[in-house]
Amino acid sequence: MPDATDADGLTVGQVSTRLGVTVRALHHWDEIGLARPSLRTAAGYRLYTAGDLERLHRIVVYREIGLGLDRIRTVLDDSPADVPGALRAQRTQVAERIDRLQQLSAGLDRMIDAHERGLLLTAGQQAAIFGPQWNPDWPAQARQRYGDTAQWLQYAERSASRGPEEWQAVADAIAGLDRALGDAMDAGVTPGSPEANHLVERHREVFASYFPLTRQMQVCLGRRYEADPAFAAHYDGIRAGLATWFRRIVDASARAHGIDPDTAAWQ
Repeated sequence: MPDATDADGLTVGQVSTRLGVTVRALHHWDEIGLARPSLRTAAGYRLYTAGDLERLHRIVVYREIGLGLDRIRTVLDDSPADVPGALRAQRTQVAERIDRLQQLSAGLDRMIDAHERGLLLTAGQQAAIFGPQWNPDWPAQARQRYGDTAQWLQYAERSASRGPEEWQAVADAIAGLDRALGDAMDAGVTPGSPEANHLVERHREVFASYFPLTRQMQVCLGRRYEADPAFAAHYDGIRAGLATWFRRIVDASARAHGIDPDTAAWQ
């Protein structure tokens, strides 16, 4: 490698600044023979000539569009290389990557909306799916009350992936459970019986459409169904006394699993 004075070329640091690449990358390209400085000073410092800089510019461009270093070497050094063909292939890959990123961006938008709104449905869709008694303000009220909880995070993640058909399936499952609870109460099913315990497990499975429900959390929820006027009105509207009966079968199931309903906590 010819010797030169500093005025004959640019140092590694100067090239790094000019091209916006790291010194480490320039050293690596030098080591693998992709872009070696043509000159060295008497003190042994690398110096890049104008020709070296032109090659480096091309490397940076090809690298930015996603070509690997081996492919870049072929494009730069193999004169018969089909450069337009390589670039067309890379353009296809870039287009595919853009499509994936656009899908990711759309998914992130839905996730953000789900965290902020809860349900990604119009008021009309909500009424059609959940019935005329549904209040479209409920999701916003729930967000205000529970937005900083782990359960809201889990609910939002599920909500982000659901459209009207998926929510209709959830609503149908809930309606089916409500009917089964009312029928079981009418049939005299007693707390702690296999039939009652099956319904308790079914409730946990259906409720998992919103977020995972532990047995202790289910006890807390059963108590709220009984004590909260809105929840009590819903269940007692199905069958008089259903809210209390449901709380009793949940408590009995919890005891069978070693949980004291009186000390159960939301965990």
